[in-house]
Amino acid sequence: MFELSWKEIATVGMVLFAVIDILGSIPIIVDLRTKVGHIQSEKATIVAMFIMILFLFVGEEMLNIIGIDVNSFAVAGSFVLFFLALEMILGIRLYKDEEESKTASIVPIAFPLIAGAGTMTTLLSLKSQYHTINIIIAILLNMVVVYLVLKSSSKIEEMLGKSGLGVIRKVFGVVLLAIAVKLFGANVKGLFV
Repeated sequence: MFELSWKEIATVGMVLFAVIDILGSIPIIVDLRTKVGHIQSEKATIVAMFIMILFLFVGEEMLNIIGIDVNSFAVAGSFVLFFLALEMILGIRLYKDEEESKTASIVPIAFPLIAGAGTMTTLLSLKSQYHTINIIIAILLNMVVVYLVLKSSSKIEEMLGKSGLGVIRKVFGVVLLAIAVKLFGANVKGLFV
């Protein structure tokens, strides 16, 4: 059903912005740029957007094949969001990617930095509560922000400084923590109905 809602777009957009955490990833992006040289911002953005929209549509079918319902996945997703939020707030790394790539545009920027496990989990969790059209618009808006940040990451880092980026990361961590609790509460009821 086609139900356009600016409130839903804003909510989903904020959730995805917090999960993708592109501003918090600026130090990683700058480090990758020094290691591998030029990063193709357009390519990374388009690939990440394609992965996210594809997963939004086929993710639920993939779960059905495995025998997992959306509520269970959303509850599991709320735990992933909870731990991502803890990482952001406490400044610790619970997940460490041990593979090092020679190219940075697709791996690790498009996947898993932008469209990673947390983003995929979040998309299916959001799909259980919001209309698909609003999620797609929120994805597109986030990809515009991602593209702009990728294009101007070194300028943003200079402007905000390490402490400014740290504050932004912690604020979005608290927002993400609240969203994780809300997702858990909304979907855990569905498991026992």
